[in-house]
Formats: sequence, C-alpha cells, structure tokens
Amino acid sequence: MTTFNEHPQKVFCVRDLYEHLGLPTDEPSINVTRSRLGRLVRQGLLEQPGRGRYQKRT
Repeated sequence: MTTFNEHPQKVFCVRDLYEHLGLPTDEPSINVTRSRLGRLVRQGLLEQPGRGRYQKRT
C-alpha cells in the first residue's frame, strides 16, 4: 500500500510493482501478490482500471 500511496495516479501491473520494490519476479510469489491485490480491490482500497492493472482508489 505504501507504493500506491506514494504514487496515487500511477497504474501498476504486478511485475512493475515487483521491479519498483526490488523483489524477485518468480511466478509463485507473483500469484500470491495478484491474489492479495484482488482482495484489496474487493475491499475498496484499490481499483482495477484494466485486467492485471492496479491503482489507488481516488
């Protein structure tokens, strides 16, 4: 959430988010993050402007 708060207008895909945070982009961890981001969308904290894209809700 910190990254989304620091860049509220930027739309991230999961791989971009991982690169921004300096995390390894191995497939199992990316799938876990996709699941967590989906949960944040359902909770209303993020919005999903396109498939696989996430942005802070304004």
